[in-house]
Formats: sequence, C-alpha cells, structure tokens
Amino acid sequence: MPHGAVGSAAAPCLTVFSGGAWLTTRMRQPPAQHARRTPVSGWRRGAKALAIVLTVAVVAAVAVGGFYAWSLSQRLQEAAVPLQDAPAQPPALSAYDEAFSVLVVGTDECDDQVKEALGARCSDPENDGARNDVNMLVHVSTDPRRVTVVSFPRDLQIPIPECTAPDGTLFEGAFKAPINSSYEDGGLTCVADTVSELSGQSIPFAAKLSFGNVVNITDAIGGVEVCIGGDGIDDPDAGIDWEPGPRVVTGYDALAFLRTRKGIGDGSDLARIGNQQQYLSRLVNKLRSDEVLSNPGTLIALANTAVNNITPSESLADPIRIAQLAYTLKDVPFEDITFVQFPVVDDPDDPNRVIPDEAAAAVLWDALARNAPLALTGEAGTNGGVIADPSAPAPTEAAPAPAETTPAPDATGADAAPEVVELPSNVSGSKANQATCSAGNG
Repeated sequence: MPHGAVGSAAAPCLTVFSGGAWLTTRMRQPPAQHARRTPVSGWRRGAKALAIVLTVAVVAAVAVGGFYAWSLSQRLQEAAVPLQDAPAQPPALSAYDEAFSVLVVGTDECDDQVKEALGARCSDPENDGARNDVNMLVHVSTDPRRVTVVSFPRDLQIPIPECTAPDGTLFEGAFKAPINSSYEDGGLTCVADTVSELSGQSIPFAAKLSFGNVVNITDAIGGVEVCIGGDGIDDPDAGIDWEPGPRVVTGYDALAFLRTRKGIGDGSDLARIGNQQQYLSRLVNKLRSDEVLSNPGTLIALANTAVNNITPSESLADPIRIAQLAYTLKDVPFEDITFVQFPVVDDPDDPNRVIPDEAAAAVLWDALARNAPLALTGEAGTNGGVIADPSAPAPTEAAPAPAETTPAPDATGADAAPEVVELPSNVSGSKANQATCSAGNG
C-alpha cells in the first residue's frame, strides 16, 4: 500500500515511486515573510540614548549623594556630644515645626593652621587649654518665625552646674565663675547646661568652633564684607591696622576682626561683642543672598567645610538635620532677626567682671517665651563697640516679606498676638536689616 505524504509543518516531505522503489524527498519551505520594518529615525535613536544617559546619571547621583550624606554623618558623629534637651523629633527634609534654640560656642584653641599667625597668643604656656570666649544662643520661634541671637560676655560671672567632661572627669560645679571656664570644666555639654540654667531656655542643638574653624568657614563662602567706622582699627595685638570704610575679610583677617578688642570702642570685651554681632549679621545677609544660595559649588563647599569644622551635639550630627534647620530659617524677614547682648551690671566683687542684670534679662526671656516682636531702645553696641551708620546701605532682601497682621480676640476669648516689647536700654543690639560699623578708635 503506498505511503501518504509525511513531514512536519516546519519541513514537509513528498514520497513518490521511482525506479521500483519509494523515494522520500524533503521539500524546501519558502522563507517566512515579515512585515517591512520602518527605519528608526536619528531623533528617536538620540532620544533613546539620552534617556539611557539620564537614567544612569540619576542612579549615579542618588548613589553618590547617598554616600556623600552618609560620609558627612560619619564625620559629624565622630566628635558629637550629648545634650540633656536633645529633640525627639527626627530629622526630615522639611521645616522644623517647633520652636528651638542652637548654642554656638567659639573657643580660643590654637589650631595648627593659626599658631604661626597668632604668635605669642599660642606660644605662651599660660594660654594652654581652651576657653569658650564666644557664646551665642540662637533662639528660633514659630508662628510666626523670629530669630533672636543672644551673646553672653566671656567675663560674665554665673553659677556653673555639675558637669562631666568627655574623658569622664567630674566637675562638681561652682557657685560663681566666669562663663568662659565652663568648656574647660566639661566641654560643649557643660556650656549648654550652663547657658540653659542661666536663661531658662531648652537647648536641643549646639556646635563648637575654634579659631581655625572660623578661618576655614569664612573662606568657604568667599569672605564677609564688614564696615570699619570711626578712625579705623589699629590693634597690634590682633595684627591689624585698617582704614575706615568697607572691607571684605577672609582668612586670618576675619579672625583678627572677630578678636580685636583694643582697636574698637573702649577696648573691652563688651565692645568686642558688638563687633562680632556686626560680622554675624553680615554673614547672615550673605548666606541669604543669591551669591550663595544660587551657587551649588559654594553650598557644597560650605556644607563640607562646616562638617569638618564644627564639634556638634549628637542632635546636630546629621546633614539632614542641618539642612532642615537651615531651611527653617531661610524665609525669616530681616526685621525679625535680632542680635542682642545679654544685659549685665558690674560685679561688685571684681571690677573686671560682670554679673547678670536679672530684671532686664527677665524682660528678654519673657518676650521670647511669648514670641513677641522686639524693639531695641539701647545703642547698637555696648561700650561703643559699633555704631549705627545711617549713610551705609541697609541690607535688602530678595523679596519683601509678607506684612504681619495682629488678629483680634475671637469669640472664644483667645488672646490676640503679643504686642511689641521694648527691651531695656542696656539690652544693646541691632536688627539684620540695620547697617552697623565698627567704632574704630585707631
């Protein structure tokens, strides 16, 4: 019986009888017919390549950014110290939603990079150790935001609480001692506890800077323009002899400006505080200007420099937290940023020291507790350190701040917004929108 046709769908076969035998021949299947492909245009090829490049770039940026943030955190945490009032609120990439305070401490340590420039100041054995000669409490309120920077004189005589130094040494406390001895007693934590007891303010964040740190941070933002008034500053101890007029200070000049005492006002430490506040006010203005905020390179350099140049509290040892606090301050109107000196009177036991003016200080702390707008009635600086300069251009903001309104009490009897508090005349200071100049006595 003849065989039927056999094969597969892929390769069919044909069976025939030839020459007395059955022969099977595999048939060649014609090639499959596909739809004609439309050539890909150059634009589509470019778009696809661009998408691939962008994807790789984003992934790389996230990876590098994550590593960079981790690296910053590691460096911060290596030297971080604990605080009693550390916040429970975790850091986030949003505004900090509570009132808070940051203690900024400047020590007189002779870092390697400043020893040569400071000469005898760093070679005298009597100057060993580190003192907290600059103590500033930055208080930030909420609803609405206001910033008040309170400077405490280094020769202020106050109680120092019991403190434990980083090496475990216990300091039993003192009934009356200079505030600038508290860093030697127990480090940054001890300074925070001392200022907190004096002011009644909770201090969740703190940072310490040395002489060399100030130099590095000032250089990272390209210097700060200050105003030299009066007869100019001639202070051999600080190593400067400057004529009156505006001056951009960088490097060691910035440090010399902050350290000068005999070249301004009556040559006292109280006069120097006004000069330091002028510097800080102009620093705030520069950081808020487009010159810094619009320059990613400067911002990155500043963040990196800050991490390498501060000893933070554990609560501040996180770059996200630092960014959060900076973000919180970015829109505070200059008129609501106030720099004041803690009010003092002469110490009856020591003419070279001062003690708190408790009545005047109570007015200040009460105003901060109620988030009341502050009005300054005293001079721009104590002991003639700085003078208001009506001829100098006042700092300006990129955009006007919204007008503040005072709501009337509602039907529930809720209190209206607090009225402006006039600070006592011995609470000297200035606003960030005021121009001040060093009262040089050269």
